[in-house]
Amino acid sequence: MKKKLVIMLTGVFAASMLLAGCEASKGLETDDLKITQYKGVEVDEVEKPDEVTDEDVDASIQATLQTNATTTEVTDRPVQEGDTATIDFTGKIDGAEFEGGSSTDYPLVIGSGSFIEGFEDSIVGHNIGDTFDWNGKFPDDYSNADYAGKDVTFTITVKGIGVEEVPELTDDFVQTVSEESKTVDEYKEEVKKQLEDEAETTYNDTLRQEVWQTVLDNTEVKNYPEDEVTEMSDSLKSQYESAAEYYETPVEDFIETQMGMTMDEFEEQVDTAVRSSIKETMITDAIAKEEKISPSDDEYNKQFEEMAESYGYEDVDALKEAAEEDDLKEIALNNLVKDWLVENCIQVAGE
Repeated sequence: MKKKLVIMLTGVFAASMLLAGCEASKGLETDDLKITQYKGVEVDEVEKPDEVTDEDVDASIQATLQTNATTTEVTDRPVQEGDTATIDFTGKIDGAEFEGGSSTDYPLVIGSGSFIEGFEDSIVGHNIGDTFDWNGKFPDDYSNADYAGKDVTFTITVKGIGVEEVPELTDDFVQTVSEESKTVDEYKEEVKKQLEDEAETTYNDTLRQEVWQTVLDNTEVKNYPEDEVTEMSDSLKSQYESAAEYYETPVEDFIETQMGMTMDEFEEQVDTAVRSSIKETMITDAIAKEEKISPSDDEYNKQFEEMAESYGYEDVDALKEAAEEDDLKEIALNNLVKDWLVENCIQVAGE
């Protein structure tokens, strides 16, 4: 059965005004809502992404190499700096174990600085099977004030030693991680393009959200479609009722334990969320009607393809199996309205 989406469609001039094509400001009013301004809205300037450098590319590739590292078990020598030691440990303060001070089969990279000073160094030189005590002290500024500055004894057992082997950047390696590149040089260009695209996407998403939030703030809903509010609220509540039934607990207890609120608080939150969603839909539809933003089938399909990729679906058909097409069209229309608002906004540079 398709899941009905509850569409939460969210995401004084200074020195200069940015983004050309901004015409006079404009609002609109209908029987149900009033938008004081949506065209030509002013938002704080969103900083353009920095140029992607060779250092950025190298760092990204190094992260990929690290992700593809393998670990080789070592049995013929003691622990060395840089090894991954698999350990059991039990910590005691004043002879008593304390919360968070014990673990089993913990993979610790020696030299990572993950533990308090001296802990990792104490493991160097020990062989698999060694059990020993290490006496240390928590720093005075330790994050947990209950332990700060206190002496501690850890009983540590070395259970395994591993050496991480990071692959070299070669043409052969490139062909295992890329479908486009065959050589190292091609791969570096590919990674650079990916970083540039990611930076541009972040910039555009930030600007779109700034503009959309401004329009939301500029809008007053005079009349909500109460039937729709009730329908959507009941749909949300039924999901929690089903979850409570699954765990064989009263819904009031489920809401309190899982969400930390009373039923009255929960119902108020549901009402707020539903009205927020409906408000965004009402704004989207009103602006689209006023500015004649009417997507063609091809435009809708392009939006669906982008959504399928963004949401992790194999293709558009899989996306449509998961959601009602009318809901998908509303999301697509909202995206196009946001694009239009960005094209007609004014970025105001800070002082």
